[in-house]
Amino acid sequence: MIDPKIVKYTEEHSSPHSDLLNELYRETHLKVMHPRMLSGSQQGKFLSMISRMIQPKSILEIGTYTGYSAICLAEGLDANGKLYTLELNQELEAIASKYFNKSGLEKKIVQYFGNALELIPEMNLEFDLVFIDADKENYPMYYQLVFDKLKSGGYLLVDNVLWSGKVVEPIKKSDKDTKGIVTFNQMVQEDERAENVLLPLRDGLMLIRKK
Repeated sequence: MIDPKIVKYTEEHSSPHSDLLNELYRETHLKVMHPRMLSGSQQGKFLSMISRMIQPKSILEIGTYTGYSAICLAEGLDANGKLYTLELNQELEAIASKYFNKSGLEKKIVQYFGNALELIPEMNLEFDLVFIDADKENYPMYYQLVFDKLKSGGYLLVDNVLWSGKVVEPIKKSDKDTKGIVTFNQMVQEDERAENVLLPLRDGLMLIRKK
């Protein structure tokens, strides 16, 4: 893993997150289990930067959690663009909706609740940008489901692809999450329809471009 001193230095030399995102970050840590799942300030800024560069008309996010990454991604949307975000746990809706409204982006963000494996096939949409940050076991399935819905020249961003370094260690038979990530990483690497780069940002972020 990256030396904590280097991580601290990179954070100190990156633009901080907004007061709103700082408030969301604090509330998530106070009220929600597993707050580590939330994108931090550095990754959030990276998501925002990528979205602003692409200026997508349509974004799909798999894994809303409390809405931090959705807000970051929505900042770069085209003027008439939409972000469609999928979340299994409907109990998180109150916090996410609260901050979507506070951000002024609520009209650009469409929330869905349910199993993404069932929701994605029902979405008759084409996307410029997809962000995957959900249950790791199903990463290969999510990739397969969204690839044909991604426009040629479109991008996928996938979080946690280093999985605390477990991807380079022997995998236990019971560890379905690590197996899912390793399978996904290899699947992307071998996919001739795409080009990719795995970035050691936070817990690993894969950037994929559909040819």
